[in-house]
Amino acid sequence: MSRLIVLVFVLLSILPSAFAENTYILGAGDKVEIKVYGQDDLSLNALLGNSGTINYPFLGDIKVSGLTIKQLETLIFTGLKGDYLIRPNVYVQVVEYRPFYIHGEVKKPGGYPYQPGMTVNQAIALAGGLTERASEEKITLYKELNKKQSLKGTLNSLVAPGDTITIEQRFF
Repeated sequence: MSRLIVLVFVLLSILPSAFAENTYILGAGDKVEIKVYGQDDLSLNALLGNSGTINYPFLGDIKVSGLTIKQLETLIFTGLKGDYLIRPNVYVQVVEYRPFYIHGEVKKPGGYPYQPGMTVNQAIALAGGLTERASEEKITLYKELNKKQSLKGTLNSLVAPGDTITIEQRFF
């Protein structure tokens, strides 16, 4: 199982970000926007809480956490089709991704907003840069998908929403 996770991580780090966005799994902390063309009353902006559900007009509570954007679009399309609309044109996008976290030898550790395509180097820049004692080689990524597994990272490693980055001290 751990080899599979490492393989997925490697593939996501080398494939274009468009692929990663198509497979992005929604989770707590994401803010989504849902629109149905020509139906303003069905537009919704929602911040996903720990329950991972949203209350959508005419459909009630929908479990969103764990779905891709495409799966959510299909779920809403299927729910609205027939009873309410003939052929709804549903559009879903992530307006704001859940934060990533960085700690260790950075000047301002904490949680920061994620941007697609972000690398560890860019995350370090958001955290105010490295301290004098930081090691550029001792970087660990804890992927949100499996918090028990840590991956050795580099400055060019891709960061995903919800990930935790640890920058360790170097030995002189």
